Amino acid sequence: MLLTALMAISGLGFQQVFEPGTRVLAGEGAAGEGPAWHPTLGVFSSGRGGICRLTPAGESVLHRPDAGTNGLLFDRDGSLIACEPKLRRVTRTTPDGKVKALTDSFGGKPYNQPNDLTVDTKGRIYFSDPRYGSREGMEQRDAQGRTIEGVYRIDPDGKVSRVIGREVERANGVLVSLDGKRLFVADNNNDTPGGARKLWRFDLKPDGSVDTSARKLLHDWGTGRGPDGIKQDSKGRLFVAGGLNKPNPPHEPDPSVKGGIYVIDPESGARLDFLPIPTDEVTNCAFGGADRKTLYVTGGGVLYAARVKVPGSVVWPAD
Repeated sequence: MLLTALMAISGLGFQQVFEPGTRVLAGEGAAGEGPAWHPTLGVFSSGRGGICRLTPAGESVLHRPDAGTNGLLFDRDGSLIACEPKLRRVTRTTPDGKVKALTDSFGGKPYNQPNDLTVDTKGRIYFSDPRYGSREGMEQRDAQGRTIEGVYRIDPDGKVSRVIGREVERANGVLVSLDGKRLFVADNNNDTPGGARKLWRFDLKPDGSVDTSARKLLHDWGTGRGPDGIKQDSKGRLFVAGGLNKPNPPHEPDPSVKGGIYVIDPESGARLDFLPIPTDEVTNCAFGGADRKTLYVTGGGVLYAARVKVPGSVVWPAD
């Protein structure tokens, strides 16, 4: 159902990054994750068990039923790259609708649940592989038999490498910086008391590998809901989905870590601004619109749109 009412949501520092007002575009479970903007087809998101699409006319339709997706992103060729935790794989859907599995295992073992993804300037895909819920059937492990919920890279020739292992507890949102020199990782072990709720910055080498020794903690959500999806505007500022609007003890007892989009400085980790979102959980965001000044946000199955003062960064179409 399309909701047309404007939501007047007050927050901190709107004059800095965000324009006043947040619109509800689609609800009723149409936007649990994603989202990804297409200039002619609309906004894609993971919801209703498949991939939903908000058309330019404002109609929410089920674009691909039973896809079981999470993170979505259009690559530099305009194909839709998707993490599919249901089938434990990463896929590419070409503009003509053909779906191809890019990877469904590493080292002969199935992934945990591919979750989120990012693409660098050379077309390499990085994706996270956490496991939320049941821990049964986790086969990605290190030499000591410990589970790994890390980050992998898919090269244009199809080769897959693990670039981050137990350097994080549970990788979720991932983002390559505009210059391709850094990888930001949301370490969100949010269903474990005392688990990580941290945003890390790693240095990337020219060959796409990660210098795990050059790791910097940018922001820590403490005992609240940790970070999820990450995007970046044209100034390099990080837009991080996270927080929770009510405490969730014993895992997330801190009521002060509200749900919304946290704007974080990529160098210092300072919090620059905050866009509150009323429906939990706030999972991800993406820039779009003709001027790249619309931020689409998924939270509690609802798709929101907010306006920003500085254009965001998108992989495709190239400016």
